[in-house]
Amino acid sequence: MAKKIYFASDQHLGAPTAEASFPREQKFVAWLDIVKQDAEAIFLLGDLFDFWFEYKTVVPKGFVRVLGKLAEIRDSGIPIYFFVGNHDLWMHDYFEKELNIPVYHDNK
Repeated sequence: MAKKIYFASDQHLGAPTAEASFPREQKFVAWLDIVKQDAEAIFLLGDLFDFWFEYKTVVPKGFVRVLGKLAEIRDSGIPIYFFVGNHDLWMHDYFEKELNIPVYHDNK
């Protein structure tokens, strides 16, 4: 079976509220379940969350389904690359340390 490269952007989970974006989160997790079947790589091109405020010892509340699915996919050996969007400016090392997903902060 031929492998594919998948791209996703601008999910803006959390907008306008976490409750209102829950159906989008469910659809995105379902999509990830489908693409993991034949993915060679997955590129997340920014604004996965409407705003991601990451601190040294805590991460934002919510969206555990997405984070868990990304961890599952990455643990299976499929590379995932995250490119920071204008709503992801407060990303530090959580994705890299906890999910093993590299985060790119600029276009160099």
